[in-house]
Amino acid sequence: MLPAPNRLRERSEFASAVRGPGSTRAGSRLLVVHAHRTDARAGRPPRVGFVVSKAVGGAVVRTRTKRRLRALVAQRLAVVPAGVDLVVRANPAAGTATSGELAVALDALWHKVLRRLGGAV
Repeated sequence: MLPAPNRLRERSEFASAVRGPGSTRAGSRLLVVHAHRTDARAGRPPRVGFVVSKAVGGAVVRTRTKRRLRALVAQRLAVVPAGVDLVVRANPAAGTATSGELAVALDALWHKVLRRLGGAV
């Protein structure tokens, strides 16, 4: 589980990260990663949210996918610059992917969006 200061919770926080001015995204067959940084959050810990829709699968598959993604993100959170909000969205193929496949996709997309924001990764 991610620590409370590192979680996106409100709809407005997700909307800002996904559609806000200055936000960026990168996608693959398995995942889409959205990133957003504002001066208002400068110096605060990075936050991450997850979107796993019913298109990914039933409740068991969605929960398993979210659990895998949370564990992968928790391992990588230390390299995210302060003040960055990230949203990880699972595409339907993520429901049948292994943890290793999710890790490879997440790493590639994670680094791509953080480079676009100007963060050192």
